[in-house]
Amino acid sequence: MERRSFGKTGIKVSPLGFGAGHIGGFGMTESAAGYLLNQVLDFGINFIDTARGYGLSEERIGRHISNRRGDYILCTKCGYGAPGFEDWTPGCITAGIEAALSRLRTDYIDIMLLHSCPKAVLERKGIIDALERAVDEGKVRFAGYSGENDDLLFAVETGKFNVIETSVNVFDQKSLRAVLPEARERGIGVIAKRPLANAPWRHTKRPVGEYVDEYWQRMGRMQLNLKGYDWDDLALRFATFAPGVSTAITGTGRVDHLRRNVEVVERGPLPPDMAAMIRDAFEEHGQDWPGEI
Repeated sequence: MERRSFGKTGIKVSPLGFGAGHIGGFGMTESAAGYLLNQVLDFGINFIDTARGYGLSEERIGRHISNRRGDYILCTKCGYGAPGFEDWTPGCITAGIEAALSRLRTDYIDIMLLHSCPKAVLERKGIIDALERAVDEGKVRFAGYSGENDDLLFAVETGKFNVIETSVNVFDQKSLRAVLPEARERGIGVIAKRPLANAPWRHTKRPVGEYVDEYWQRMGRMQLNLKGYDWDDLALRFATFAPGVSTAITGTGRVDHLRRNVEVVERGPLPPDMAAMIRDAFEEHGQDWPGEI
């Protein structure tokens, strides 16, 4: 798989990354998690995104592929869930980084993201400083922020972050239009999450109350003409090759789905007229649709 520049970090990343949320569930066995993680690397994917909030994900990454640490770029998140510390305090961030290093069985984390906190949190004294201190100490290589909308734009404009993570997909293009051009100008690496938009096309009826509900409604409003494309193919290629995206992370617990995603990305970008049609449909219907956190 090809390698792309990751902003000004000097890192090279695969256009398809692996979102490691699925391997955190208790329903997946240790052997299955270990096999899947090693297949990720064997397929040529070198970017892995996880978080403390993803169950056993960090522990399993450390347990099963820390022996291959040179084969992947590791991204995780912090800001909450550190025992003994109030969420979104400098102490919580520092303790969270230390705990992540232990769980992941590594001496350094390539990218540490502040995980979807609002602008008001970023403005608190010591929050960004705690992350920068970990960079200075060599525990984290690059500081980043995960979020959407005005909070994301504020994070970019602080000049404090080398990397951002944001939703980019057929039904979620706000960051693509409002933030990624500024990020590209500043040399910030961009991780696109939810490139498959949680696959709303797999639901014949509105999935009320489920996470995918909003995207399902947007899909109905946009009424895209697939022109013979498969939904998974169309969506993944649109997001992965969107201007400014460094890597697009997809999550799965199945090797056959992983292989399919690799094959889709290897087909390259959509034809320009198809990508333009998708952008135009969002422009027509989605002017007021916010980025989904």
